Order: sequence, then structure tokens, then C-alpha cells
Amino acid sequence: MKHVNMSTHTISPDILDPVATRTAVDSVLCEFLENQRKNSGQRQLTRLVELLEEFMVGGKRIRPILTVLGWQAAGGENDLTAVVRVAAALEMFHAFALIHDDIMDDSDTRRGRPTIHRILAGKRGDERAERFGIGGAMLLGDLAFAWSDDLLHTAGLTPAQSAAVLPLLTEMRTEVMLGQYLDLRATGELTDDVDATLTVNRYKTAKYTIERPLHIGAALAGADARTLAACTAFALPLGEAFQLRDDLLGVYGDVRDTGKSRLDDLRAGKNTTLVALALRAGGPAQRARLRTLIGDPGLDETGAEEVRALFEATGARDAVERMIDDRYRRALRVLDTAPFTAAAVTALTHLSATATTRKS
Repeated sequence: MKHVNMSTHTISPDILDPVATRTAVDSVLCEFLENQRKNSGQRQLTRLVELLEEFMVGGKRIRPILTVLGWQAAGGENDLTAVVRVAAALEMFHAFALIHDDIMDDSDTRRGRPTIHRILAGKRGDERAERFGIGGAMLLGDLAFAWSDDLLHTAGLTPAQSAAVLPLLTEMRTEVMLGQYLDLRATGELTDDVDATLTVNRYKTAKYTIERPLHIGAALAGADARTLAACTAFALPLGEAFQLRDDLLGVYGDVRDTGKSRLDDLRAGKNTTLVALALRAGGPAQRARLRTLIGDPGLDETGAEEVRALFEATGARDAVERMIDDRYRRALRVLDTAPFTAAAVTALTHLSATATTRKS
């Protein structure tokens, strides 16, 4: 991760655009990891720090951006130092979640580079190396979790801010673990239960990616119950749309944009809303073919093209696009009456469009 020369002692409200927020958060993360490297005295820990730095390069930083926007929406003013450090803590927690997610999904790539467990396993490919790769990646993920707490508890929060934020952080962590569990349990068990897939989306993505970061930022600014409720009303439909777009990118995305194979979800048998809609709308032969192809670990691009054709023929892809558009519009309607600052409404409107039309 490239270090950015930006003091973390006084961060101006001028950083409120997404690019500047990413720069400020990256500066905090770089400084924190550099301190871990300098103070460890252990060569092996230095290697782990380097792995984590490399892994975190290229992230969208959507959770930190939303944390800062939540703070702004609730009328936050003056120095953002504490807010940015909390935002960096969320990004460090996200690194933990992604490292473990890649293990659970048996993914080979993340952001166009090998996943942590693949790097640690090396090129030998034997069982012992694979076990070491998985075990080492789990430990590095655990370390990122611990360091996210370190960042949080050194953010200089007031007692009132800590009392407001810590319960929200605990809820966020609980919700994403539940979402991951539900996703893991559903993988390989294809169903046409669309509501079940949307429940996974809500816990794994909508609450974790959009709602709680907004809540945490707003709470740092002393938000009242009405403001927090508006954050929820905006975040949940947008978060569902974000995950539905992710489901489409997992099957149709260009690896040059996504940095991840578009065969992974199909080979794993991910029970997405896209899959559920196709199973619900398809005829007996189409459903049988989908069940044969999705979840086949040896699925190749020819088989994947057949799956994509079935998604088109059953209308599932178009249905997901309509669901994304519906949720996007619901989120925008909330902004019309939300008790947010005008600058935050403008930024959230732009972010909504980006989150629902993205290619990566």
C-alpha cells in the first residue's frame, strides 16, 4: 500500500469527497501498519504486515466513505481525525472478513491477485502446503480483526461517542457473521426461494456495507433517532441493490474490472437471487440443467455460457436488473425527506448511482 503524506493529527472537513476520504483512510492504515512493522521486532510478523498491506491495495473503501458521509449527514463539523480513524478501523475489519470469505469460498483471486491462502500455500500444491495456506490466512484475518479494534480504541473518541458507536459496531459484526453463515449454509443447496436469498443479502451486505457504516458515522456526530432511522431507510434498499449488482458481476463481469473469476460463484453453487429467479421461472428441463451445471467444481467457460443463456431465457437477468432499479429509486426517495445536510444528500445521491451501475 502506497503511503500518502497526510497528517493524521488534524484532518480537515475538506476531505469529504470520496477520493480524498480514500486518501485519508489509506494514510491512517499505512501509518498504523508501518508502526506494527517497526515495533514488532519479529521478522515473520513483518512478512504478515506486508501481506496485509498488499491485500488491502485496490479496495473501493465504500464503508469508510459511508462512515464519513454518515458523520456529515448528521451535521458533523470541524476536525475529522477521529472519524477517519474509525473509518480505517472498519476497513481493517473488512480485510479480516474478505480473507476469511476467500477461504470459505475457496477463491483463487481477489482484486486481480492471488488470495492470501493461495499465496501462503505457495506453488507446491500438496496437502500440507494447502493446510498451511488456509491456517496462515485464518490467522492473518484474525490479526486484522484485532488490529481493527486497536485502530478504534486509539481514535480518541469521547465517552459519549464510544457509548454511541460501540453497540453499533457489535451489531455490525454480529450481522455480517450471520450473513456469512446463512450464505455458507445455502451454498450448494439451490432453491427458488427468492426471499431467502434477499435475507442473506440484507445481513451479509445491506446492513454491513451500507447501514452500519452510515450509523457509525452519524453516531460520531451525535445523531438522533430520526437521523439514524433515515440512514436505515436509505441503506437497506441501496445495500440490496449493491449485492444484486454484485451477483450479476459474479457471472457477467469482466475479470479485468472485477479482479475475480466469473466462474467462482457458479462452481461454488452460490444460491443468489439470480439463481433463485431462474429456478422459479424456468421449465422442468431448464431447472434440471441449471442444477446440473451450477455447483459443478469442474464447470468451464462453455458450461458457464450455457448457464448465462438460461438466465437470459428465463428472464432472471432482466428481473434482477429491475430489482436493482426499484431499490435504487426507493433509496433516492428517502433522500428527498431525510434530515441530512444538503452536501450529504448530494454525495449519497452520487454514491447510489455508482453503487448500482458499477463494473467492479
